[in-house]
Amino acid sequence: MAGMPGEPAIDVAGITKRFGRLTALDGIDFRVAPASVFGLLGPNGAGKTTLVRILTTLLRPDAGRAAVLGHDIVRNGGEVRRLIGLAGQNAAVDVNLTGRENLRLIGRLCQLPRATFRRRADELLERFALTEARARPVREYSGGMRKRLDVAAALMSRPPVLFLDEPTTGLDLTSRNVLWTLIRDLVDEGATVVLTTQYLEEADRLADRIAVLDRGRLIAEDTPVALKAALGATVIEVETDDEAQAARTVELLSRTPGWHAAQEGVLVRASANDGARLLLDTVHVLDSQAISPRGLRVHAPTLDDAFLRLTGSAPETAEQRDAGQDAAGQVA
Repeated sequence: MAGMPGEPAIDVAGITKRFGRLTALDGIDFRVAPASVFGLLGPNGAGKTTLVRILTTLLRPDAGRAAVLGHDIVRNGGEVRRLIGLAGQNAAVDVNLTGRENLRLIGRLCQLPRATFRRRADELLERFALTEARARPVREYSGGMRKRLDVAAALMSRPPVLFLDEPTTGLDLTSRNVLWTLIRDLVDEGATVVLTTQYLEEADRLADRIAVLDRGRLIAEDTPVALKAALGATVIEVETDDEAQAARTVELLSRTPGWHAAQEGVLVRASANDGARLLLDTVHVLDSQAISPRGLRVHAPTLDDAFLRLTGSAPETAEQRDAGQDAAGQVA
Protein backbone atom coordinates (compact mmCIF):
# COMPACT_ATOMS: atom_id res chain seq x y z
CA MET A 1 0.00 0.00 0.00
CA ALA A 2 2.78 2.42 0.83
CA GLY A 3 5.12 3.98 -1.68
CA MET A 4 8.81 3.17 -2.05
CA PRO A 5 11.06 3.81 0.96
CA GLY A 6 12.12 7.44 1.07
CA GLU A 7 9.22 8.61 -1.08
CA PRO A 8 6.91 11.34 0.17
CA ALA A 9 3.44 10.28 1.22
CA ILE A 10 2.03 12.99 -1.07
CA ASP A 11 3.85 14.58 -4.00
CA VAL A 12 2.26 17.62 -5.64
CA ALA A 13 3.81 19.28 -8.71
CA GLY A 14 2.36 22.14 -10.68
CA ILE A 15 -1.29 21.50 -9.80
CA THR A 16 -3.51 24.03 -11.55
CA LYS A 17 -7.30 24.33 -11.57
CA ARG A 18 -9.51 26.87 -13.32
CA PHE A 19 -13.22 27.53 -13.12
CA GLY A 20 -14.00 29.65 -16.16
CA ARG A 21 -11.89 32.79 -15.88
CA LEU A 22 -11.06 32.12 -12.22
CA THR A 23 -7.75 30.39 -11.52
CA ALA A 24 -8.44 28.59 -8.25
CA LEU A 25 -5.00 26.95 -8.08
CA ASP A 26 -1.95 28.22 -9.91
CA GLY A 27 0.96 25.77 -10.12
CA ILE A 28 1.00 24.35 -6.59
CA ASP A 29 4.08 22.34 -5.54
CA PHE A 30 4.84 20.62 -2.24
CA ARG A 31 5.68 17.27 -0.67
CA VAL A 32 4.28 15.72 2.49
CA ALA A 33 6.46 13.43 4.58
CA PRO A 34 5.01 10.11 5.81
CA ALA A 35 3.65 10.02 9.38
CA SER A 36 3.31 13.79 9.67
CA VAL A 37 0.67 16.50 9.82
CA PHE A 38 0.76 18.88 6.87
CA GLY A 39 -1.25 22.06 7.39
CA LEU A 40 -2.88 24.03 4.57
CA LEU A 41 -3.55 27.61 5.63
CA GLY A 42 -5.09 30.52 3.78
CA PRO A 43 -7.91 33.05 3.76
CA ASN A 44 -11.37 32.18 2.46
CA GLY A 45 -11.15 31.51 -1.27
CA ALA A 46 -7.43 30.75 -1.18
CA GLY A 47 -7.95 27.33 -2.81
CA LYS A 48 -7.53 24.97 0.16
CA THR A 49 -10.72 22.96 -0.32
CA THR A 50 -10.24 22.83 -4.11
CA LEU A 51 -6.79 21.36 -3.56
CA VAL A 52 -8.12 18.75 -1.14
CA ARG A 53 -10.85 17.79 -3.60
CA ILE A 54 -8.22 17.28 -6.29
CA LEU A 55 -5.92 15.22 -4.06
CA THR A 56 -8.85 13.02 -3.02
CA THR A 57 -9.84 12.48 -6.71
CA LEU A 58 -13.14 14.41 -6.43
CA LEU A 59 -11.87 16.96 -8.99
CA ARG A 60 -9.46 16.59 -11.89
CA PRO A 61 -6.65 19.13 -12.19
CA ASP A 62 -6.30 21.11 -15.42
CA ALA A 63 -2.53 20.85 -15.27
CA GLY A 64 0.21 19.38 -13.11
CA ARG A 65 0.37 16.05 -11.35
CA ALA A 66 0.07 14.60 -7.86
CA ALA A 67 0.63 11.21 -6.29
CA VAL A 68 -0.50 9.66 -3.01
CA LEU A 69 1.83 6.93 -1.75
CA GLY A 70 3.25 6.69 -5.26
CA HIS A 71 -0.12 6.39 -7.03
CA ASP A 72 -1.07 9.06 -9.56
CA ILE A 73 -4.35 10.72 -8.59
CA VAL A 74 -5.62 10.73 -12.20
CA ARG A 75 -4.28 7.49 -13.68
CA ASN A 76 -4.71 5.45 -10.48
CA GLY A 77 -7.69 7.16 -8.89
CA GLY A 78 -9.26 3.92 -7.69
CA GLU A 79 -6.14 2.88 -5.83
CA VAL A 80 -5.78 6.35 -4.32
CA ARG A 81 -9.35 6.18 -3.00
CA ARG A 82 -8.54 2.89 -1.28
CA LEU A 83 -5.60 4.50 0.48
CA ILE A 84 -7.23 7.65 1.82
CA GLY A 85 -9.86 8.83 4.27
CA LEU A 86 -11.68 12.16 3.98
CA ALA A 87 -13.61 14.18 6.55
CA GLY A 88 -14.97 17.42 5.14
CA GLN A 89 -16.16 20.68 6.64
CA ASN A 90 -19.66 19.32 7.18
CA ALA A 91 -20.20 15.93 8.80
CA ALA A 92 -21.26 13.49 6.07
CA VAL A 93 -23.04 11.00 8.32
CA ASP A 94 -26.69 9.94 8.08
CA VAL A 95 -28.56 11.67 10.90
CA ASN A 96 -31.35 9.07 10.84
CA LEU A 97 -28.97 6.19 11.58
CA THR A 98 -27.30 5.52 14.89
CA GLY A 99 -23.60 6.09 15.37
CA ARG A 100 -22.90 2.37 15.19
CA GLU A 101 -25.10 1.94 12.08
CA ASN A 102 -23.24 4.74 10.31
CA LEU A 103 -19.87 3.15 10.89
CA ARG A 104 -21.07 -0.31 9.93
CA LEU A 105 -22.54 1.10 6.72
CA ILE A 106 -19.18 2.64 5.84
CA GLY A 107 -17.53 -0.70 6.55
CA ARG A 108 -19.87 -2.42 4.11
CA LEU A 109 -19.23 0.22 1.45
CA CYS A 110 -15.49 -0.37 1.96
CA GLN A 111 -16.17 -4.09 1.37
CA LEU A 112 -14.73 -5.11 4.70
CA PRO A 113 -15.67 -8.57 6.02
CA ARG A 114 -18.72 -8.46 8.30
CA ALA A 115 -16.85 -9.51 11.42
CA THR A 116 -14.10 -6.98 10.65
CA PHE A 117 -16.32 -3.94 10.17
CA ARG A 118 -18.43 -4.78 13.23
CA ARG A 119 -15.31 -5.02 15.39
CA ARG A 120 -13.77 -1.93 13.80
CA ALA A 121 -16.93 0.12 14.36
CA ASP A 122 -16.96 -0.71 18.07
CA GLU A 123 -13.24 0.08 18.36
CA LEU A 124 -13.73 3.51 16.81
CA LEU A 125 -16.81 4.31 18.87
CA GLU A 126 -14.77 3.64 21.99
CA ARG A 127 -11.75 5.58 20.77
CA PHE A 128 -13.84 8.63 19.88
CA ALA A 129 -15.75 8.54 23.19
CA LEU A 130 -19.04 7.65 21.46
CA THR A 131 -19.74 4.23 22.97
CA GLU A 132 -22.52 5.47 25.25
CA ALA A 133 -24.21 7.18 22.27
CA ARG A 134 -23.72 4.31 19.83
CA ALA A 135 -27.41 3.34 19.73
CA ARG A 136 -28.77 6.90 19.49
CA PRO A 137 -29.74 8.50 16.15
CA VAL A 138 -27.07 10.93 15.02
CA ARG A 139 -29.67 13.73 14.86
CA GLU A 140 -29.51 13.69 18.67
CA TYR A 141 -25.72 14.16 18.68
CA SER A 142 -24.04 17.46 19.47
CA GLY A 143 -21.92 19.15 16.80
CA GLY A 144 -18.72 17.87 18.39
CA MET A 145 -20.05 14.31 18.51
CA ARG A 146 -21.02 14.44 14.82
CA LYS A 147 -17.56 15.71 13.85
CA ARG A 148 -15.90 12.91 15.84
CA LEU A 149 -18.18 10.35 14.20
CA ASP A 150 -17.35 11.77 10.77
CA VAL A 151 -13.61 11.41 11.41
CA ALA A 152 -14.24 7.89 12.76
CA ALA A 153 -16.07 7.03 9.53
CA ALA A 154 -13.07 8.22 7.52
CA LEU A 155 -10.91 5.80 9.53
CA MET A 156 -13.03 2.66 9.07
CA SER A 157 -10.75 1.19 6.42
CA ARG A 158 -7.58 2.16 8.33
CA PRO A 159 -6.34 4.53 5.58
CA PRO A 160 -2.66 5.43 5.76
CA VAL A 161 -3.46 8.97 4.50
CA LEU A 162 -6.22 11.11 6.01
CA PHE A 163 -7.53 14.42 4.67
CA LEU A 164 -9.29 16.65 7.21
CA ASP A 165 -10.91 19.73 5.67
CA GLU A 166 -11.50 22.22 8.51
CA PRO A 167 -12.60 19.42 10.87
CA THR A 168 -12.99 21.59 13.97
CA THR A 169 -14.96 24.49 12.48
CA GLY A 170 -17.90 25.28 14.73
CA LEU A 171 -16.65 23.23 17.67
CA ASP A 172 -16.07 24.51 21.19
CA LEU A 173 -12.54 24.44 22.58
CA THR A 174 -13.11 21.21 24.53
CA SER A 175 -14.24 19.35 21.39
CA ARG A 176 -11.34 20.81 19.44
CA ASN A 177 -8.88 19.56 22.04
CA VAL A 178 -10.36 16.06 21.79
CA LEU A 179 -9.87 16.02 18.01
CA TRP A 180 -6.38 17.51 18.27
CA THR A 181 -5.34 14.67 20.58
CA LEU A 182 -6.84 12.08 18.25
CA ILE A 183 -5.02 13.54 15.24
CA ARG A 184 -1.65 13.43 17.00
CA ASP A 185 -2.34 9.84 18.11
CA LEU A 186 -3.06 8.83 14.50
CA VAL A 187 0.24 10.31 13.33
CA ASP A 188 2.11 8.59 16.17
CA GLU A 189 0.65 5.34 14.80
CA GLY A 190 2.04 6.08 11.32
CA ALA A 191 -0.77 7.91 9.54
CA THR A 192 -0.19 10.94 7.34
CA VAL A 193 -2.67 13.79 7.86
CA VAL A 194 -3.38 16.75 5.59
CA LEU A 195 -5.25 19.38 7.59
CA THR A 196 -6.89 22.51 6.23
CA THR A 197 -7.77 25.08 8.84
CA GLN A 198 -8.28 28.78 9.45
CA TYR A 199 -7.49 28.40 13.15
CA LEU A 200 -3.82 29.27 13.45
CA GLU A 201 -3.57 27.85 16.95
CA GLU A 202 -4.65 24.52 15.48
CA ALA A 203 -1.99 24.61 12.78
CA ASP A 204 0.67 25.74 15.26
CA ARG A 205 -0.11 22.90 17.67
CA LEU A 206 -0.55 20.10 15.13
CA ALA A 207 1.33 20.72 11.90
CA ASP A 208 4.88 19.57 11.27
CA ARG A 209 4.94 21.73 8.13
CA ILE A 210 2.59 24.40 6.85
CA ALA A 211 1.79 25.59 3.34
CA VAL A 212 0.16 29.01 3.05
CA LEU A 213 -2.13 29.56 0.07
CA ASP A 214 -3.37 32.95 -1.08
CA ARG A 215 -5.44 33.58 -4.22
CA GLY A 216 -4.62 30.13 -5.53
CA ARG A 217 -0.87 30.42 -5.13
CA LEU A 218 1.52 28.82 -2.67
CA ILE A 219 3.20 31.80 -1.01
CA ALA A 220 5.12 30.03 1.78
CA GLU A 221 5.92 26.54 3.00
CA ASP A 222 7.96 25.69 6.09
CA THR A 223 7.72 24.55 9.69
CA PRO A 224 5.63 26.69 12.06
CA VAL A 225 8.81 27.63 13.93
CA ALA A 226 10.56 28.78 10.76
CA LEU A 227 7.57 30.78 9.53
CA LYS A 228 7.47 32.65 12.83
CA ALA A 229 11.25 33.05 13.01
CA ALA A 230 11.30 34.69 9.54
CA LEU A 231 9.60 37.70 11.10
CA GLY A 232 12.50 38.38 13.44
CA ALA A 233 12.89 38.10 17.18
CA THR A 234 10.34 40.71 18.23
CA VAL A 235 6.89 41.94 17.22
CA ILE A 236 5.47 45.27 18.37
CA GLU A 237 1.74 45.92 18.13
CA VAL A 238 0.71 49.55 17.86
CA GLU A 239 -2.96 50.35 18.46
CA THR A 240 -3.93 53.61 16.72
CA ASP A 241 -7.00 55.84 16.76
CA ASP A 242 -8.27 54.97 13.29
CA GLU A 243 -7.35 53.10 10.11
CA ALA A 244 -5.94 56.19 8.41
CA GLN A 245 -3.53 56.68 11.29
CA ALA A 246 -2.66 52.98 11.16
CA ALA A 247 -1.86 53.24 7.44
CA ARG A 248 0.37 56.26 8.13
CA THR A 249 2.14 54.31 10.89
CA VAL A 250 2.82 51.39 8.54
CA GLU A 251 4.26 53.80 5.99
CA LEU A 252 6.58 55.36 8.56
CA LEU A 253 7.78 52.12 10.13
CA SER A 254 8.35 50.39 6.79
CA ARG A 255 10.99 52.96 5.81
CA THR A 256 13.60 51.35 8.09
CA PRO A 257 15.59 48.56 6.35
CA GLY A 258 15.01 45.18 7.95
CA TRP A 259 11.67 46.16 9.46
CA HIS A 260 8.34 44.75 8.40
CA ALA A 261 5.03 46.40 9.21
CA ALA A 262 1.46 45.37 8.37
CA GLN A 263 -1.95 46.79 9.17
CA GLU A 264 -4.99 45.04 10.62
CA GLY A 265 -7.72 47.62 11.01
CA VAL A 266 -6.50 50.12 13.63
CA LEU A 267 -3.72 47.74 14.69
CA VAL A 268 -0.19 47.80 13.26
CA ARG A 269 2.28 44.96 13.71
CA ALA A 270 5.97 45.70 13.19
CA SER A 271 8.76 43.13 13.43
CA ALA A 272 12.55 43.09 13.44
CA ASN A 273 15.46 41.15 14.91
CA ASP A 274 16.66 43.90 17.24
CA GLY A 275 13.77 44.11 19.70
CA ALA A 276 15.17 46.87 21.89
CA ARG A 277 16.01 49.09 18.93
CA LEU A 278 12.62 48.36 17.34
CA LEU A 279 10.79 49.52 20.45
CA LEU A 280 12.87 52.67 20.91
CA ASP A 281 12.71 53.66 17.25
CA THR A 282 8.98 52.97 17.05
CA VAL A 283 8.34 55.34 19.95
CA HIS A 284 10.66 57.94 18.38
CA VAL A 285 9.03 57.73 14.93
CA LEU A 286 5.52 58.01 16.34
CA ASP A 287 6.48 60.92 18.59
CA SER A 288 8.16 62.81 15.74
CA GLN A 289 4.92 62.62 13.76
CA ALA A 290 2.71 63.52 16.73
CA ILE A 291 1.07 60.10 16.67
CA SER A 292 -0.05 59.04 20.14
CA PRO A 293 -0.90 55.34 20.10
CA ARG A 294 -3.63 53.95 22.29
CA GLY A 295 -1.35 51.10 23.24
CA LEU A 296 1.98 49.38 22.59
CA ARG A 297 2.55 45.66 23.11
CA VAL A 298 5.73 43.65 22.63
CA HIS A 299 5.79 39.87 22.10
CA ALA A 300 7.55 37.05 20.31
CA PRO A 301 6.27 36.33 16.77
CA THR A 302 3.16 34.16 16.48
CA LEU A 303 1.69 32.30 13.53
CA ASP A 304 -0.96 35.06 13.38
CA ASP A 305 1.84 37.57 12.74
CA ALA A 306 3.32 35.35 10.02
CA PHE A 307 -0.09 34.93 8.39
CA LEU A 308 -0.66 38.70 8.37
CA ARG A 309 2.78 39.33 6.89
CA LEU A 310 2.32 36.72 4.15
CA THR A 311 -1.28 37.34 3.10
CA GLY A 312 -1.74 40.98 4.06
CA SER A 313 -4.84 40.12 6.09
CA ALA A 314 -5.48 38.72 9.53
CA PRO A 315 -7.01 35.27 9.90
CA GLU A 316 -10.59 34.99 11.04
CA THR A 317 -11.07 34.14 14.69
CA ALA A 318 -13.08 31.08 15.59
CA GLU A 319 -15.96 33.34 16.60
CA GLN A 320 -15.89 35.28 13.31
CA ARG A 321 -15.72 32.09 11.27
CA ASP A 322 -18.62 30.49 13.13
CA ALA A 323 -20.72 33.68 12.99
CA GLY A 324 -20.16 33.85 9.24
CA GLN A 325 -21.30 30.26 8.84
CA ASP A 326 -24.41 30.93 10.88
CA ALA A 327 -25.25 33.96 8.74
CA ALA A 328 -24.69 31.97 5.54
CA GLY A 329 -26.97 29.25 6.83
CA GLN A 330 -29.69 31.77 7.60
CA VAL A 331 -29.44 33.25 4.09
CA ALA A 332 -29.57 29.79 2.55
